[in-house]
Amino acid sequence: QVQLVETGGRLVQTGGSLRLSCAASGPGFGSFAMGWFRQAPGKEREFVAAISWSGQTNYYSDSVKGRFTISRDNSLNTMYLEMTNLKPEDTAVYYCAADPSLWVVETHKPIYEYWGQGTQVSVSS
Repeated sequence: QVQLVETGGRLVQTGGSLRLSCAASGPGFGSFAMGWFRQAPGKEREFVAAISWSGQTNYYSDSVKGRFTISRDNSLNTMYLEMTNLKPEDTAVYYCAADPSLWVVETHKPIYEYWGQGTQVSVSS
């Protein structure tokens, strides 16, 4: 059983930066596809970024491309989301997700098997 814990969310001003972390416990992290999703109040959970098991292939939504960077350190069982130039529309609960099926990263859909509890990111205008 894989468990995921997100940290790093907080209130920041427009234009600010944050780094979210997702720590994983349990077997297989190094071979899992990983992703970040977010959900704002009253909206569906949406794709933010995804990374292959090796970290060599990354995917981003159009809304964050050029501002967010996803990465992972398999030796630490941790995935990161570096967020820069934050905007009020980035306000949401951010979730990390993991799945043993490598093709999941290409779907950009919230169909991953394992999920964290989420961390709140709030961007003030």
